[in-house]
Amino acid sequence: MSLYKNNELTKLGRNFASRQISLSVAVVIFCTLVSYIYWEKVTAISVLMGGLVGVLPNIVFAYKAFKYAGATASKLVVESFFSGVKIKMVLTAVLFTLTFKFLVIEPIPFFIMFCLVMVLPLLLPLFKGNKLP
Repeated sequence: MSLYKNNELTKLGRNFASRQISLSVAVVIFCTLVSYIYWEKVTAISVLMGGLVGVLPNIVFAYKAFKYAGATASKLVVESFFSGVKIKMVLTAVLFTLTFKFLVIEPIPFFIMFCLVMVLPLLLPLFKGNKLP
């Protein structure tokens, strides 16, 4: 199994995922700072938590999804991708639950930031052109 790890295809996928995650983190930090300056602390915490609930599962998914690559490892690629999706969904649900149970947040800024983080990976090719890697 370790034969298929860390080849050029996995490096390309990890680089692309890290750019997407870096963009998401930068946007979350920027929006949190702007909301803290223009609104109140609760709004900034709501924005930050919405971003974290979106970004953290994406990090876990990227780690799992780009663990293997290549045609000879196709079964491992599919298995790691689907296990990454499952973990991402469970982690997202757990983070939503913990956020709404233990923090006082404003739902609208929270959900706006969460949705923005979900859309950002689709927008990355627009900033870099139409090339994926």
